[in-house]
This record gives sequence, structure tokens and C-alpha cells, in this order.
Amino acid sequence: TKMIKYLLLKPLEPEDLPTLRELTTNEICKVWASASKYIKKELSQKRAVEIGVGTFALIPAHASVGEGKVLAIERPVFQPCRFLKKFYKLKCAKTKIPDETPFIQLDFEEIAAAIHFRSEIVERCIHETLLFFAGALRDKKEVEFSFR
Repeated sequence: TKMIKYLLLKPLEPEDLPTLRELTTNEICKVWASASKYIKKELSQKRAVEIGVGTFALIPAHASVGEGKVLAIERPVFQPCRFLKKFYKLKCAKTKIPDETPFIQLDFEEIAAAIHFRSEIVERCIHETLLFFAGALRDKKEVEFSFR
């Protein structure tokens, strides 16, 4: 599966990340802002989005709204893939994505079109960022990966 390439047995070398080295920080942020927008749109359509290291999805939740009133809501979650959790010994809250949820992959063409980039650049940028993320997990570094 796609996720296997993020299980790193050895440290990353600079030549493992050629696209990230060519792009500016601003361009990398642009790619991920567009990817975030795409994920948000898909979540609003009740689809889960797989990104190689895990899945974004909506899960049912409850919110308290005043005196004893509870409102059924949906909460966005990121669920790291099972192999990734095991391989890097990650402790994660258990979340169950509803069975009826359709799963899709990132649409690199759509993400690229929104920011006027070539889809190959977007795909490589996302792949290398996820590799870099896996490298940080491998080296037990503090990782913060924020999505809007």
C-alpha cells in the first residue's frame, strides 16, 4: 500500500526531499492550504480523505448546549493509519469512522488547479512533506501539523 513508504527504517537524506528543497516555504504553505481546503470540502460532503499517513473524517459527537440539552454534531478527526501507529509506537485516541463513510484519496489535480501549480509538483510536495513528517516521528521529534 501507499502508506508503506512512510515507514522509515533509516534517517532521511536531503536528496530524499528534492521538491521541498526547490520550493519556497510560501509555496509549500500554499500547497498545504489548498490541500486543507480540499479536505474540508470533502468532509462537508461526508467523505473521508486518506492522505497516505492516515485519514481525515467526520465522526458523530455530542455537544452540551445549556441546561441538560445535548446536540448531536459531527467532529472532524485525523486517524493515523494502523501500521504507522504500530511502527512508530504512537499513542492515539481510538476513533471509529462510521462504516457508511466513503473513503477517497487526495485529488492532486483539483488541489493544484486552485493555486495554479502543476499537479506533479503538488503531489511531490505533499509526498515529501509526509516523508519529512514520518522522519520526525522516526526521530521522536515533537511534531505539529496544523490544518485550517
